[in-house]
Amino acid sequence: MDLYIKETGQENNETIIFLHGGGISGWMWDKQIEAFSDYHCIVPDLPEHGKSVGVKPFTMGCAADIIIDIIKNKAHNGKAHLVGISLGGQIIVQILSKAPEIVDHALISGTLVHTIPHTETFLKLLNYLIKAYEPVKDTNFFIKANMRTYNMPKSLFSEFKESTRLIKPDSLNRILKENMLFKMPNGLEKANAPVLVMAGEKDYKIIKESARDLLNILPNSRGAMALKVGHMWNIENPELFNNVLRAWITGEKIPDGVEPISF
Repeated sequence: MDLYIKETGQENNETIIFLHGGGISGWMWDKQIEAFSDYHCIVPDLPEHGKSVGVKPFTMGCAADIIIDIIKNKAHNGKAHLVGISLGGQIIVQILSKAPEIVDHALISGTLVHTIPHTETFLKLLNYLIKAYEPVKDTNFFIKANMRTYNMPKSLFSEFKESTRLIKPDSLNRILKENMLFKMPNGLEKANAPVLVMAGEKDYKIIKESARDLLNILPNSRGAMALKVGHMWNIENPELFNNVLRAWITGEKIPDGVEPISF
């Protein structure tokens, strides 16, 4: 089966591909699609997510290969600007290690990477957390609590609930493990595409540590902190996110509300 793809602005010259976070789907980019009507935008639902739940199994490598194929077949001039948060950012990192030549600019935020082996204790804890999450993931209480954690507007409750409902336990297990166990892939030191590595000011400590590690290995990267926001800041403050993204891909000055930082 093919991924579900939302595609707009095919008549425009440059292509942007937006990759969503884990457990949700392409609707998280609705405010970006509105703001970038002057670009050719491609928004896939990743494997085992949203309207692509039947595309199995989810692995970081497989997802990267699918997006690479989409770029080669759909992106104008065979290149695209890539934008990803969380799981989507990890897939972009994987793409940069495999096919950096098809990436025009990249913006990644909230991107978890590991540079050290996982201990047996860590793996046991991860399995425990997944088993504890499965029976409560579809409850209104848990979904609302999760939304409050990311400072999401209440108007998105139905989208969050439907995305959560669609992911079955076996899919959830794969997605969470791919996300939590993602390691820095080989070859990133050769990826010369311009990459803006970001985190929200209120993001997790391990995310900020991962951003530092990515900046240390990506040869053409810059780091920036989005102020007063958390992990899913494209939804929390879409105007700031859109301004930062446009400035990055056009070579303009990064706007106020973002602090250049080397982590």
